Amino acid sequence: MEGEVMNYGIVGFGTAGYHAVKAIREYDKTGRIVVYGNTGKAPYNPMLTTYYAYGKLTYKGMFPFGDLASIQKELDFTYKKEQVKKVHAGSMTVETEEGSERYDKLLISTGARAFAPPVKGLLPENALLMRTVEDAERFKERLGKKDVKSAIVIGASMVGIKVAEVLHKNGVETWLIDLAKCIFPLAAYPEVAAAIEERVEKQGLHLKFGATIDHMKVENGQQTAVLTDAAKIPADLVVLCIGTRAAVETVQGEVEIKRGIVVDDRLETSVKDIYAAGDCCEGKNLESGETQIIGLWANANRQGRAAGINMAGGDARFEGNILHNITHFMNMDFIGFGDNRIQGEVLECGSLEEGLYIRLVLQEGRIAGANIMDSYQISGIIKNYMLRLFSGERAVLPDYQRGMLIKAGLPAEFIDRIEEKING
Repeated sequence: MEGEVMNYGIVGFGTAGYHAVKAIREYDKTGRIVVYGNTGKAPYNPMLTTYYAYGKLTYKGMFPFGDLASIQKELDFTYKKEQVKKVHAGSMTVETEEGSERYDKLLISTGARAFAPPVKGLLPENALLMRTVEDAERFKERLGKKDVKSAIVIGASMVGIKVAEVLHKNGVETWLIDLAKCIFPLAAYPEVAAAIEERVEKQGLHLKFGATIDHMKVENGQQTAVLTDAAKIPADLVVLCIGTRAAVETVQGEVEIKRGIVVDDRLETSVKDIYAAGDCCEGKNLESGETQIIGLWANANRQGRAAGINMAGGDARFEGNILHNITHFMNMDFIGFGDNRIQGEVLECGSLEEGLYIRLVLQEGRIAGANIMDSYQISGIIKNYMLRLFSGERAVLPDYQRGMLIKAGLPAEFIDRIEEKING
Protein backbone atom coordinates (compact mmCIF):
# COMPACT_ATOMS: atom_id res chain seq x y z
CA MET A 1 0.00 0.00 0.00
CA GLU A 2 1.37 3.43 -0.94
CA GLY A 3 2.92 5.24 2.03
CA GLU A 4 3.09 2.07 4.13
CA VAL A 5 6.45 1.49 5.85
CA MET A 6 7.85 -1.95 5.02
CA ASN A 7 9.37 -4.16 7.71
CA TYR A 8 12.42 -6.18 6.66
CA GLY A 9 13.93 -8.93 8.81
CA ILE A 10 17.51 -10.12 8.17
CA VAL A 11 18.46 -13.34 9.98
CA GLY A 12 22.25 -13.58 10.01
CA PHE A 13 24.71 -10.79 9.32
CA GLY A 14 27.61 -11.97 7.24
CA THR A 15 28.59 -10.47 3.91
CA ALA A 16 25.34 -11.63 2.24
CA GLY A 17 23.26 -9.96 4.94
CA TYR A 18 25.33 -6.78 4.71
CA HIS A 19 24.91 -6.49 0.93
CA ALA A 20 21.18 -7.18 1.25
CA VAL A 21 20.75 -4.41 3.82
CA LYS A 22 22.78 -2.03 1.67
CA ALA A 23 20.63 -2.80 -1.39
CA ILE A 24 17.36 -2.48 0.54
CA ARG A 25 18.43 0.91 1.82
CA GLU A 26 19.30 2.06 -1.70
CA TYR A 27 15.82 1.13 -2.95
CA ASP A 28 13.80 1.91 0.17
CA LYS A 29 14.95 4.94 2.18
CA THR A 30 12.23 4.71 4.83
CA GLY A 31 11.71 0.97 5.38
CA ARG A 32 12.42 -0.49 8.82
CA ILE A 33 15.27 -3.02 8.77
CA VAL A 34 15.99 -5.33 11.70
CA VAL A 35 19.09 -7.50 11.67
CA TYR A 36 19.49 -10.54 13.93
CA GLY A 37 23.06 -11.55 14.75
CA ASN A 38 24.66 -13.75 17.39
CA THR A 39 28.04 -12.06 17.71
CA GLY A 40 27.44 -8.34 18.05
CA LYS A 41 30.17 -7.90 15.45
CA ALA A 42 30.27 -6.50 11.95
CA PRO A 43 30.49 -8.94 9.02
CA TYR A 44 33.95 -10.49 8.66
CA ASN A 45 35.65 -12.47 5.93
CA PRO A 46 36.38 -16.06 7.10
CA MET A 47 39.27 -16.33 4.63
CA LEU A 48 41.04 -13.49 6.44
CA THR A 49 41.07 -15.22 9.83
CA THR A 50 44.31 -17.07 9.08
CA TYR A 51 45.97 -13.80 8.05
CA TYR A 52 45.09 -12.39 11.46
CA ALA A 53 46.41 -15.48 13.24
CA TYR A 54 49.59 -15.22 11.16
CA GLY A 55 50.05 -11.55 12.11
CA LYS A 56 49.66 -10.21 8.57
CA LEU A 57 46.41 -8.44 9.46
CA THR A 58 45.26 -6.45 12.44
CA TYR A 59 42.06 -7.46 14.18
CA LYS A 60 40.18 -4.72 12.33
CA GLY A 61 41.51 -6.06 9.05
CA MET A 62 39.13 -9.02 9.23
CA PHE A 63 36.14 -6.64 8.97
CA PRO A 64 36.18 -5.21 5.41
CA PHE A 65 33.09 -3.02 5.87
CA GLY A 66 34.16 -1.41 9.14
CA ASP A 67 32.78 -1.75 12.67
CA LEU A 68 29.13 -2.44 13.47
CA ALA A 69 28.35 1.03 14.81
CA SER A 70 29.65 2.69 11.64
CA ILE A 71 27.66 0.34 9.42
CA GLN A 72 24.48 0.98 11.43
CA LYS A 73 24.98 4.71 11.13
CA GLU A 74 25.52 4.45 7.37
CA LEU A 75 22.63 2.10 6.58
CA ASP A 76 20.14 2.94 9.36
CA PHE A 77 19.02 -0.43 10.73
CA THR A 78 18.35 -2.01 14.12
CA TYR A 79 20.70 -4.76 15.27
CA LYS A 80 19.41 -7.37 17.70
CA LYS A 81 22.01 -9.57 19.35
CA GLU A 82 19.55 -12.39 19.88
CA GLN A 83 19.68 -16.09 19.09
CA VAL A 84 16.98 -16.87 16.56
CA LYS A 85 15.12 -20.01 17.59
CA LYS A 86 12.84 -20.29 14.57
CA VAL A 87 11.63 -18.49 11.49
CA HIS A 88 7.92 -19.27 11.03
CA ALA A 89 7.06 -19.10 7.35
CA GLY A 90 3.29 -19.18 7.78
CA SER A 91 3.17 -16.13 10.02
CA MET A 92 6.34 -14.46 8.66
CA THR A 93 7.68 -14.16 12.20
CA VAL A 94 11.12 -14.45 13.74
CA GLU A 95 11.15 -16.12 17.14
CA THR A 96 13.87 -15.49 19.73
CA GLU A 97 14.10 -15.93 23.51
CA GLU A 98 12.81 -12.36 23.76
CA GLY A 99 9.63 -13.08 21.81
CA SER A 100 8.41 -13.02 18.20
CA GLU A 101 8.14 -10.28 15.60
CA ARG A 102 6.40 -10.23 12.24
CA TYR A 103 7.96 -8.93 9.02
CA ASP A 104 6.78 -8.18 5.48
CA LYS A 105 9.95 -9.56 3.91
CA LEU A 106 12.54 -11.93 5.38
CA LEU A 107 16.08 -12.83 4.39
CA ILE A 108 17.86 -15.91 5.72
CA SER A 109 21.59 -15.25 5.54
CA THR A 110 22.84 -17.49 8.34
CA GLY A 111 25.89 -18.71 6.41
CA ALA A 112 27.67 -21.95 7.21
CA ARG A 113 29.62 -23.31 10.15
CA ALA A 114 32.73 -25.43 10.31
CA PHE A 115 32.00 -29.14 10.56
CA ALA A 116 34.18 -31.74 12.23
CA PRO A 117 33.32 -35.19 13.56
CA PRO A 118 34.48 -35.94 17.13
CA VAL A 119 37.93 -37.46 17.56
CA LYS A 120 38.17 -39.97 20.41
CA GLY A 121 40.67 -38.89 23.04
CA LEU A 122 41.18 -35.38 21.65
CA LEU A 123 41.09 -32.88 24.52
CA PRO A 124 38.95 -29.78 23.82
CA GLU A 125 41.84 -27.44 24.64
CA ASN A 126 43.97 -29.15 21.97
CA ALA A 127 41.31 -29.02 19.23
CA LEU A 128 40.65 -26.04 16.99
CA LEU A 129 38.37 -25.12 14.12
CA MET A 130 39.19 -22.26 11.75
CA ARG A 131 36.34 -20.18 10.40
CA THR A 132 35.15 -17.53 12.84
CA VAL A 133 36.81 -14.50 14.41
CA GLU A 134 36.66 -16.37 17.72
CA ASP A 135 38.49 -19.33 16.14
CA ALA A 136 41.22 -16.98 14.91
CA GLU A 137 41.58 -15.35 18.32
CA ARG A 138 41.86 -18.73 20.01
CA PHE A 139 44.42 -19.92 17.46
CA LYS A 140 46.54 -16.80 17.85
CA GLU A 141 46.34 -16.99 21.63
CA ARG A 142 47.47 -20.63 21.60
CA LEU A 143 50.41 -19.87 19.31
CA GLY A 144 51.37 -17.04 21.65
CA LYS A 145 51.84 -19.52 24.51
CA LYS A 146 54.72 -21.15 22.58
CA ASP A 147 53.72 -24.58 23.89
CA VAL A 148 52.86 -26.16 20.54
CA LYS A 149 55.82 -28.10 19.18
CA SER A 150 53.94 -30.41 16.82
CA ALA A 151 50.52 -30.19 15.17
CA ILE A 152 48.22 -31.91 12.73
CA VAL A 153 45.89 -30.13 10.32
CA ILE A 154 43.09 -32.38 9.06
CA GLY A 155 41.84 -31.32 5.65
CA ALA A 156 44.05 -30.57 2.63
CA SER A 157 41.80 -27.69 1.59
CA MET A 158 42.41 -24.00 0.91
CA VAL A 159 41.82 -23.31 4.59
CA GLY A 160 43.87 -26.30 5.71
CA ILE A 161 46.99 -25.24 3.81
CA LYS A 162 46.74 -21.69 5.20
CA VAL A 163 46.49 -23.00 8.77
CA ALA A 164 49.40 -25.36 8.15
CA GLU A 165 51.43 -22.44 6.80
CA VAL A 166 50.77 -20.38 9.95
CA LEU A 167 51.86 -23.27 12.17
CA HIS A 168 54.94 -23.98 10.06
CA LYS A 169 56.03 -20.33 10.06
CA ASN A 170 55.74 -20.36 13.86
CA GLY A 171 58.29 -23.16 14.07
CA VAL A 172 55.73 -25.93 14.68
CA GLU A 173 56.41 -29.39 13.21
CA THR A 174 53.28 -29.64 11.09
CA TRP A 175 51.48 -32.45 9.30
CA LEU A 176 48.71 -31.82 6.77
CA ILE A 177 46.63 -34.98 6.38
CA ASP A 178 43.53 -35.96 4.42
CA LEU A 179 41.60 -39.09 3.49
CA ALA A 180 41.78 -37.92 -0.12
CA LYS A 181 44.60 -38.97 -2.44
CA CYS A 182 46.11 -35.52 -2.91
CA ILE A 183 46.09 -31.88 -1.88
CA PHE A 184 43.12 -29.75 -3.03
CA PRO A 185 41.23 -32.86 -4.21
CA LEU A 186 38.17 -30.88 -5.35
CA ALA A 187 40.13 -28.29 -7.33
CA ALA A 188 43.57 -29.47 -8.50
CA TYR A 189 44.35 -31.84 -11.32
CA PRO A 190 46.58 -34.75 -10.17
CA GLU A 191 49.67 -33.43 -11.98
CA VAL A 192 49.24 -29.98 -10.45
CA ALA A 193 48.52 -31.41 -7.00
CA ALA A 194 51.73 -33.46 -7.18
CA ALA A 195 53.76 -30.36 -8.02
CA ILE A 196 52.21 -28.40 -5.15
CA GLU A 197 52.92 -31.25 -2.76
CA GLU A 198 56.56 -31.37 -3.84
CA ARG A 199 56.94 -27.63 -3.33
CA VAL A 200 55.47 -27.54 0.18
CA GLU A 201 57.40 -30.61 1.30
CA LYS A 202 60.63 -28.97 0.17
CA GLN A 203 59.78 -26.12 2.55
CA GLY A 204 59.47 -28.55 5.45
CA LEU A 205 55.73 -29.22 5.69
CA HIS A 206 54.78 -32.90 6.13
CA LEU A 207 51.98 -34.39 4.04
CA LYS A 208 50.03 -37.60 4.41
CA PHE A 209 47.07 -38.72 2.30
CA GLY A 210 44.66 -41.63 2.40
CA ALA A 211 44.40 -41.52 6.20
CA THR A 212 42.98 -39.48 9.05
CA ILE A 213 43.03 -39.59 12.84
CA ASP A 214 41.37 -42.62 14.41
CA HIS A 215 42.01 -41.58 18.00
CA MET A 216 44.38 -39.70 20.28
CA LYS A 217 46.45 -41.20 23.06
CA VAL A 218 49.26 -40.19 25.40
CA GLU A 219 52.46 -42.03 24.57
CA ASN A 220 55.69 -41.40 26.49
CA GLY A 221 54.14 -38.25 27.94
CA GLN A 222 53.30 -36.87 24.47
CA GLN A 223 49.88 -36.35 22.92
CA THR A 224 49.93 -38.66 19.90
CA ALA A 225 47.54 -39.17 17.00
CA VAL A 226 46.94 -42.73 15.90
CA LEU A 227 45.87 -42.69 12.26
CA THR A 228 43.48 -44.99 10.47
CA ASP A 229 46.46 -46.72 8.84
CA ALA A 230 48.04 -47.27 12.31
CA ALA A 231 50.72 -44.60 11.80
CA LYS A 232 51.48 -42.42 14.84
CA ILE A 233 52.19 -38.68 14.79
CA PRO A 234 52.95 -36.49 17.85
CA ALA A 235 50.44 -33.63 18.04
CA ASP A 236 50.12 -30.99 20.75
CA LEU A 237 47.38 -29.40 18.65
CA VAL A 238 44.86 -30.68 16.08
CA VAL A 239 43.17 -28.21 13.73
CA LEU A 240 40.06 -29.52 11.98
CA CYS A 241 39.55 -28.03 8.51
CA ILE A 242 37.32 -30.73 7.11
CA GLY A 243 34.54 -28.59 5.70
CA THR A 244 31.39 -26.61 6.41
CA ARG A 245 27.67 -27.19 6.59
CA ALA A 246 24.91 -24.73 5.80
CA ALA A 247 23.31 -23.25 8.91
CA VAL A 248 19.65 -23.92 8.13
CA GLU A 249 18.21 -25.00 11.48
CA THR A 250 16.09 -21.88 11.92
CA VAL A 251 14.06 -22.63 8.76
CA GLN A 252 14.06 -26.43 8.92
CA GLY A 253 10.60 -27.62 7.87
CA GLU A 254 9.56 -24.11 6.82
CA VAL A 255 11.14 -23.78 3.36
CA GLU A 256 12.54 -26.26 0.87
CA ILE A 257 16.04 -27.44 1.83
CA LYS A 258 18.42 -29.84 0.12
CA ARG A 259 22.01 -29.41 1.26
CA GLY A 260 21.21 -25.71 1.50
CA ILE A 261 18.09 -23.59 1.18
CA VAL A 262 16.65 -23.85 -2.32
CA VAL A 263 16.10 -20.51 -4.06
CA ASP A 264 15.15 -19.32 -7.54
CA ASP A 265 17.16 -16.83 -9.58
CA ARG A 266 15.58 -13.98 -7.60
CA LEU A 267 16.87 -15.62 -4.38
CA GLU A 268 13.31 -16.29 -3.22
CA THR A 269 12.71 -19.53 -1.36
CA SER A 270 9.78 -21.90 -1.78
CA VAL A 271 7.80 -19.46 0.41
CA LYS A 272 6.78 -16.10 -1.03
CA ASP A 273 8.56 -13.08 0.50
CA ILE A 274 11.19 -15.22 2.24
CA TYR A 275 14.61 -14.99 0.59
CA ALA A 276 17.98 -16.61 1.24
CA ALA A 277 21.52 -15.66 0.29
CA GLY A 278 25.10 -16.71 0.99
CA ASP A 279 26.55 -19.99 2.23
CA CYS A 280 23.24 -21.17 3.69
CA CYS A 281 21.59 -21.44 0.27
CA GLU A 282 22.15 -23.12 -3.05
CA GLY A 283 22.94 -21.29 -6.26
CA LYS A 284 23.11 -22.45 -9.84
CA ASN A 285 26.37 -24.02 -10.99
CA LEU A 286 26.61 -22.70 -14.56
CA GLU A 287 28.81 -25.62 -15.58
CA SER A 288 26.59 -28.47 -14.40
CA GLY A 289 23.29 -26.61 -14.64
CA GLU A 290 22.39 -27.91 -11.18
CA THR A 291 21.96 -26.07 -7.90
CA GLN A 292 24.53 -26.47 -5.17
CA ILE A 293 26.19 -24.53 -2.38
CA ILE A 294 29.04 -22.48 -3.85
CA GLY A 295 30.67 -21.15 -0.71
CA LEU A 296 32.49 -18.13 -2.07
CA TRP A 297 32.75 -14.61 -0.67
CA ALA A 298 31.98 -12.96 -4.01
CA ASN A 299 29.04 -15.33 -4.53
CA ALA A 300 27.50 -14.33 -1.19
CA ASN A 301 27.97 -10.65 -2.03
CA ARG A 302 26.12 -10.96 -5.33
CA GLN A 303 23.35 -13.12 -3.87
CA GLY A 304 22.83 -10.74 -0.96
CA ARG A 305 22.60 -7.72 -3.20
CA ALA A 306 20.15 -9.38 -5.60
CA ALA A 307 17.98 -10.57 -2.71
CA GLY A 308 17.95 -7.08 -1.15
CA ILE A 309 16.95 -5.42 -4.40
CA ASN A 310 14.07 -7.85 -4.89
CA MET A 311 12.90 -7.54 -1.28
CA ALA A 312 12.68 -3.77 -1.74
CA GLY A 313 10.59 -4.08 -4.90
CA GLY A 314 13.31 -4.05 -7.53
CA ASP A 315 14.09 -6.70 -10.11
CA ALA A 316 17.46 -8.46 -9.94
CA ARG A 317 18.65 -11.91 -10.96
CA PHE A 318 21.48 -14.12 -9.79
CA GLU A 319 22.33 -16.17 -12.84
CA GLY A 320 24.80 -18.44 -11.04
CA ASN A 321 28.52 -19.06 -10.89
CA ILE A 322 31.18 -21.71 -11.39
CA LEU A 323 33.32 -23.42 -8.80
CA HIS A 324 36.54 -21.51 -8.28
CA ASN A 325 39.31 -21.12 -5.73
CA ILE A 326 42.14 -18.60 -5.55
CA THR A 327 44.69 -18.82 -2.76
CA HIS A 328 48.24 -17.72 -1.94
CA PHE A 329 50.33 -19.88 0.38
CA MET A 330 53.97 -20.74 1.04
CA ASN A 331 55.30 -18.43 -1.69
CA MET A 332 53.00 -19.68 -4.43
CA ASP A 333 49.58 -19.04 -5.96
CA PHE A 334 47.01 -21.66 -6.95
CA ILE A 335 43.86 -20.96 -8.92
CA GLY A 336 41.30 -23.61 -9.78
CA PHE A 337 38.20 -23.12 -11.94
CA GLY A 338 35.48 -25.57 -12.84
CA ASP A 339 35.05 -29.27 -12.12
CA ASN A 340 38.39 -31.11 -12.00
CA ARG A 341 36.64 -34.46 -12.49
CA ILE A 342 35.59 -33.66 -16.06
CA GLN A 343 37.77 -35.26 -18.74
CA GLY A 344 38.59 -33.68 -22.07
CA GLU A 345 41.33 -32.32 -24.28
CA VAL A 346 44.20 -30.88 -22.26
CA LEU A 347 46.04 -27.70 -23.21
CA GLU A 348 48.94 -26.64 -21.02
CA CYS A 349 51.63 -24.02 -21.03
CA GLY A 350 54.56 -23.19 -18.75
CA SER A 351 56.43 -25.11 -16.08
CA LEU A 352 55.05 -26.61 -12.88
CA GLU A 353 58.44 -26.10 -11.24
CA GLU A 354 58.47 -22.30 -11.36
CA GLY A 355 56.79 -19.34 -13.01
CA LEU A 356 53.44 -19.22 -14.77
CA TYR A 357 51.75 -22.54 -15.49
CA ILE A 358 48.25 -23.04 -16.90
CA ARG A 359 46.35 -26.25 -17.59
CA LEU A 360 42.99 -26.15 -19.38
CA VAL A 361 40.58 -29.01 -19.98
CA LEU A 362 38.32 -28.46 -23.00
CA GLN A 363 35.06 -30.28 -23.60
CA GLU A 364 32.36 -29.58 -26.20
CA GLY A 365 33.78 -26.21 -27.19
CA ARG A 366 34.08 -24.91 -23.63
CA ILE A 367 36.74 -24.74 -20.95
CA ALA A 368 35.48 -27.28 -18.43
CA GLY A 369 38.25 -26.64 -15.94
CA ALA A 370 41.45 -24.71 -15.37
CA ASN A 371 44.42 -24.80 -13.00
CA ILE A 372 46.79 -21.85 -12.85
CA MET A 373 50.00 -21.62 -10.85
CA ASP A 374 51.82 -18.45 -9.86
CA SER A 375 49.88 -15.88 -11.84
CA TYR A 376 46.74 -14.74 -10.05
CA GLN A 377 46.71 -11.65 -12.31
CA ILE A 378 45.25 -13.63 -15.22
CA SER A 379 42.62 -15.47 -13.17
CA GLY A 380 39.87 -12.91 -13.77
CA ILE A 381 40.33 -13.02 -17.53
CA ILE A 382 40.22 -16.83 -17.62
CA LYS A 383 37.13 -17.00 -15.39
CA ASN A 384 35.31 -14.35 -17.43
CA TYR A 385 36.16 -16.23 -20.62
CA MET A 386 34.80 -19.48 -19.15
CA LEU A 387 31.56 -17.79 -18.08
CA ARG A 388 31.06 -16.36 -21.55
CA LEU A 389 31.49 -19.82 -23.04
CA PHE A 390 29.00 -21.33 -20.58
CA SER A 391 26.50 -18.68 -21.66
CA GLY A 392 26.78 -19.95 -25.22
CA GLU A 393 28.95 -17.22 -26.75
CA ARG A 394 31.57 -17.99 -29.38
CA ALA A 395 34.06 -16.07 -27.33
CA VAL A 396 37.08 -14.26 -28.69
CA LEU A 397 39.33 -12.43 -26.26
CA PRO A 398 39.34 -8.63 -26.59
CA ASP A 399 42.70 -7.17 -27.59
CA TYR A 400 43.32 -5.62 -24.17
CA GLN A 401 42.75 -8.96 -22.39
CA ARG A 402 44.95 -10.75 -24.92
CA GLY A 403 47.62 -8.14 -24.22
CA MET A 404 47.34 -8.70 -20.45
CA LEU A 405 47.75 -12.45 -20.89
CA ILE A 406 50.80 -12.00 -23.08
CA LYS A 407 52.30 -9.54 -20.60
CA ALA A 408 51.76 -12.11 -17.82
CA GLY A 409 53.76 -14.68 -19.79
CA LEU A 410 51.28 -16.60 -21.97
CA PRO A 411 52.60 -16.90 -25.55
CA ALA A 412 50.35 -15.51 -28.27
CA GLU A 413 50.54 -18.90 -30.00
CA PHE A 414 49.00 -20.59 -26.95
CA ILE A 415 46.15 -18.06 -26.83
CA ASP A 416 45.53 -18.61 -30.56
CA ARG A 417 45.43 -22.34 -29.97
CA ILE A 418 42.79 -21.99 -27.24
CA GLU A 419 40.54 -19.85 -29.44
CA GLU A 420 40.97 -22.15 -32.43
CA LYS A 421 39.99 -25.18 -30.36
CA ILE A 422 36.92 -23.39 -28.97
CA ASN A 423 35.72 -21.43 -31.97
CA GLY A 424 36.90 -23.72 -34.73
